[in-house]
Order: sequence, then structure tokens, then C-alpha cells
Amino acid sequence: MLPEEKGGAYLRPGEGRSVWLVDDLVTVKLASEDTGGAYSLTEVRTQPGGGPPPHAHRNHDEAIYVLEGDVELLVGESSLPAGAGSCVYAARGTLHAWRNVGAAPSRVLTVITPGGLEGFFLEAGEPATEASSPPPGPPDIEKVMAVAAKYSVEIPPPPDQ
Repeated sequence: MLPEEKGGAYLRPGEGRSVWLVDDLVTVKLASEDTGGAYSLTEVRTQPGGGPPPHAHRNHDEAIYVLEGDVELLVGESSLPAGAGSCVYAARGTLHAWRNVGAAPSRVLTVITPGGLEGFFLEAGEPATEASSPPPGPPDIEKVMAVAAKYSVEIPPPPDQ
């Protein structure tokens, strides 16, 4: 970050606050306090087969930009193949997700407006560094669901339940 300056922020590669949310490495690059509440920016590294479950934000819009890898994007009822350079927008209340369908890790950039939803990732996730791996054992899904409700993130049960 720029030292004690107002109106700007700077992060070098690998910088930001990182957490493991289930098996995804989420790095908050810009938080609400960095943007005057306008938006937050996160980078998410997902292992093959991984990605967030379908979910909707009641109070936030989200743009997802694929930086690396092959992912399948879900927006509403549409499932879209997406490689690097692909972008999708999910308005608040719209069910959306992505899944890494490639053989290598994927990276996506998310812009969420207004800012504040990064608090969900930081509170629900486990602290991480770029070189770390997910915490051992199963994720604490009850904790994730409780924090999701606090931030108005709706995660419906899978269709087969």
C-alpha cells in the first residue's frame, strides 16, 4: 500500500490479505476502506475441480474476470466455458459461481460493488500465505454458512439434496 496516503493504493505481486476459503486461495487486493467503500477487488486461485458453490449476493454486484486457466462460469441458469480474458457480470440476487475445469490452477479477479463483501472472505477463511496450502481436514462449512448469512450471501443446497 502507499504509506499513509489518501486516494490511492499500491500492492506488489503477492501482496494483499490472503485466506483459504475451503480449498480456494482468496487474496483481497483492495478492500472497501481502500476505495472509499466503492468496491473491493480480490484474486482467487482455484485448484482443478474447485471453485465456489453457486451463490447469490443480496447486496452486491460482482464482475468475474478470468486471468489464467479454464473455468466454467455459472450465471443464472447459463453455464459458460471461459478461458483467460473472459469476463462475466452477476447483478445482485443472481445465482453465480465458477468451477476450474482445467488441469492446472486457475486465477480469477473479482470486482464486487459496493465494497464490504471482502469481510466475508476474511472472516470465513483461514489465514494463508501465497506459498501455503489449505488447512488439513475438512472445511468448517457451518462457520462458512454462518458468516455467509451475516454478509447476505445466499448459498442454496445442491440440487440433489
